[in-house]
Amino acid sequence: MNKNYFSHETAVIDEGCQIGEGVKIWHFSHIMSNCIIGDHCNIGQNVVVSPEVILGKNVKIQNNVSIYTGVICEDDVFLGPSMVFTNVTNPRSNVIRRGEYARTLVKRGASIGANATIVCGHDIGEFAFIGAGSVVTKTVPAYALVVGNPARHIGWMSEFGHRLNFDENGIAVCPESNERYRLENGEVQKIG
Repeated sequence: MNKNYFSHETAVIDEGCQIGEGVKIWHFSHIMSNCIIGDHCNIGQNVVVSPEVILGKNVKIQNNVSIYTGVICEDDVFLGPSMVFTNVTNPRSNVIRRGEYARTLVKRGASIGANATIVCGHDIGEFAFIGAGSVVTKTVPAYALVVGNPARHIGWMSEFGHRLNFDENGIAVCPESNERYRLENGEVQKIG
């Protein structure tokens, strides 16, 4: 079989997966049936990608991450070491809830830190930044910086991953890229 991606010999890839060009799948990872993995993703060691998960292009998944059915990650998402998604809000060992999986959408450019937990049904906005160890229990707006358990909003981040400091006019400039952002009505927009 001709393949246009790399998989370590210990990785398990079930039938029915769509795996994009330039993908790297490392040691002891399990890619389950009917998932879609976009071009140039990097899937670290001991990662589980459950059935029907969708990963966009250039998604970076660090070691020991579990991505369960119902999760969609858009392009350029970063998933830190040992972070985890859930897909059922009220799990019980003796109750089968396979038909009740909740959807979680991680939008383009978002980063989720090491050991964070994303409780299902709560979307993560574009370029949001979830601090290490945080437990997300509600939807996170675009560009938001959230930390803690439960995760609370403490600031805003640029697309380059720098904290934004807004002036009295609601304008901030990223120190690395010089991109400008506007904060208005509790939402951030890039303006140039």
